[in-house]
Amino acid sequence: MQFLREYELAGILADDMGLGKTLQTLSHILLEKEAGRLTRPALVVAPTSLMSNWEDEANRFAPELRVLVLQGKDRLKRFERIDQYDLVLTTYALLPRDEKELQEHEYHLLILDESQYIKNIRSKAAQIATTLRARHRLCLTGTPLENHLGELWSQFHFLLPGLLGNEKTFNSEFRHPIEKLADDNRKSLLTRRIRPFLLRRTKDKVADELPPKTEMVRNVELTSTQRDIYETVRLAMDKKIRDEIAKKGVARSQIVILDALLKLRQVCCDPRLLRGGANRKAATSAKLAALMEMVEELMLEDRRILVFSQFTSMLALIEAELKVRNIPYTVLTGDTVDRAGAIRAFQEGQIPLFLISLKAGGVGLNLTAADTVIHYDPWWNPAVENQATDRAWRIGQDKPVFVYKLIARGTLEEKIQELQQKKADLADAILSTGETQGVQITPDDLQAIFEPLESMGDEDVYLSEPEIIPPAKTTTRKTRK
Repeated sequence: MQFLREYELAGILADDMGLGKTLQTLSHILLEKEAGRLTRPALVVAPTSLMSNWEDEANRFAPELRVLVLQGKDRLKRFERIDQYDLVLTTYALLPRDEKELQEHEYHLLILDESQYIKNIRSKAAQIATTLRARHRLCLTGTPLENHLGELWSQFHFLLPGLLGNEKTFNSEFRHPIEKLADDNRKSLLTRRIRPFLLRRTKDKVADELPPKTEMVRNVELTSTQRDIYETVRLAMDKKIRDEIAKKGVARSQIVILDALLKLRQVCCDPRLLRGGANRKAATSAKLAALMEMVEELMLEDRRILVFSQFTSMLALIEAELKVRNIPYTVLTGDTVDRAGAIRAFQEGQIPLFLISLKAGGVGLNLTAADTVIHYDPWWNPAVENQATDRAWRIGQDKPVFVYKLIARGTLEEKIQELQQKKADLADAILSTGETQGVQITPDDLQAIFEPLESMGDEDVYLSEPEIIPPAKTTTRKTRK
């Protein structure tokens, strides 16, 4: 950071999740103040959920910094005092509302935390961030590349416009050759071009004192009723997608494809997530039964558990089951009012089980009291799952961490795991030295996803023995293998 500032450059601190990017950045800002260079404030833009974390960390580790939080209804009164502070905190969500007021000031540092939030250059937040005036710019993210190379271009367009050319040139010279043609020469050229401006360190290099992390896949067999619903939805959506692709092609059929995938994922989680249908309301969920069995066993072992799901409606169903069993828990979603209170209750040992939605709790949480992480449903992007897991497996953790992934056997959830590897390969190829493979969902992928379920016996088997992915005191890349 100091090197980039000295030579008037910008860059990305892309350290692995849980290695203290916030603390490193606060140290950088404090050093600028002590050197007399912080004559204008440092502006940090972060997700709403991280405002309290930034404020707490600043008070704890850099109390010399004067901190102003621009959040809440009364924030408009504070804009005129921005220049009196060293560190100013605002959110991506508020950028469109406060654009005019923020543009009236110039900043010594402009820092985007979780900068994957501007991965879409056409988003309002990305466009406004690019217009803010600052001497130096920084991005902080453990996942600078999640889905495709366009996300990396968007962040560098904010940092160093022109370094990777304009969007059209970048797509033709880098994105297309690398993603679709697996061109190693283009990949090597892109890697060399961004390397001076991107620092990435992984836990196995920096935090080798961390206890091991063991990942396990638990395969769940759907109940007979659940299988019938899955097949009904699969057949209906398969025909709908084929008709849509025949008319418009794969690229222009994304909305229909995503809707179909969503419905199948919901059936795997719990048929009650689907809209309508009396039989769906009456159907039981094999995965929910498996989760309850796991939770009860783990609590007998005095384990501290995090349960993540994409669906807040699924968390509500899990809550109902926990209440029936009188199992204490706390929950964190976008609707949680006392976020800090929920975190504190779990960290201080008052509550043994924490239900968290990926969107609300996938970043910025320190939950080192946990020693067990359960992913109720898989997601296409492995980086998102890893971010959630690293709420527990991070600096400060002193216990081995066990990660369980509940996968409905024979369904699209197994295909999701296979497609996850494509995205992981892309990120590794650009950020390190891995081999590049295609990363787009192809017609062949869709055909595999919509394969019918294999026939099963009459009896319902909820939970199979776990398939253990090699235990890891390693990078998450090796862990997935």
